Amino acid sequence: MEEKQKHKKQTNKYEINLDEMEEAGVNLGHRTSRVHPKMRPYIKGVKNTIHLIDLEKTTKELEKALNFIKELVSEGKTILLVGTKIQAKDFAKSVAEECNLPYINERWLGGTFTNLKTILKRTEHLKNLEKEKIEGGLEKYTKKEQIKINKEIQKLKIKFEGIKNLTKLPDAIFVLDIKKDELAIKEAHAKKIKIIGICDTNTDPNLVDYPIPANDDALSSIKYILEKVKKVILTKSSK
Repeated sequence: MEEKQKHKKQTNKYEINLDEMEEAGVNLGHRTSRVHPKMRPYIKGVKNTIHLIDLEKTTKELEKALNFIKELVSEGKTILLVGTKIQAKDFAKSVAEECNLPYINERWLGGTFTNLKTILKRTEHLKNLEKEKIEGGLEKYTKKEQIKINKEIQKLKIKFEGIKNLTKLPDAIFVLDIKKDELAIKEAHAKKIKIIGICDTNTDPNLVDYPIPANDDALSSIKYILEKVKKVILTKSSK
């Protein structure tokens, strides 16, 4: 009991709570047969053939990641949030918009980092079409042409809405599932962009600079972590 209270005192900075994390399922990994050997140091035990993540280690790594995010925000640097898995993409978009972060919550487009010039041309095209529509510029076209342009806008928004205001490569990316969005990880490495990532028991934590050992499948787990991120960003931004 004393040890747990001591731990709580140590984590008061970000109000990280072991009981709350357990309730959110942050500690629930994958089946033991799917473990990545490099995640073993973050595993505490097994329950019903499911690996259990050591939440004290999660706390330490989450604190490191939050410290880094705090530092980035204070320096006015850009963090791109990547959360494309179905159960998390709406929440990822919500947090990104609230924190004024660029985001990708649909499929990662190859070349987003490694062929940025082409991506920027597409985002500029989207912004021009949206501006033309708002200013009534589409009225000069036939109804058939207007329908075609509106369809193009919708398709472009799905791909580029979250990054349409990016003008350069971000300083860091936060990836909610480093296995699903491995292409984002590869491109970030190619461009020497720092990576923060949630690492479940089936992933390689060495692929990211700031690994957060946690369940990357349950929305409750992802929410717990992103709420901490949101609090750091909004608190720092308001000062």
